[in-house]
Amino acid sequence: MITVLLFAHLQDEIGQRELKLAITEITVKDLKQTLIESYHLSQMETTMVAVNEEYALDHDVIRAGDVVALIPPVSGG
Repeated sequence: MITVLLFAHLQDEIGQRELKLAITEITVKDLKQTLIESYHLSQMETTMVAVNEEYALDHDVIRAGDVVALIPPVSGG
């Protein structure tokens, strides 16, 4: 099981703070695609991903027990 933490508009789009996914192993890129297809999330291509509190790249592998944070771009002035 992978825990996915959602922030900002991603949290609003899904209506939850976190997701529990029954996945044992997946790349960051494949996880993003899965979330786009399953939850119709917007702006995933510009969303930063952290796995266990360390920024991750698309080719990095996420494993069962990992905590993934999806951090969308922030704007402000």
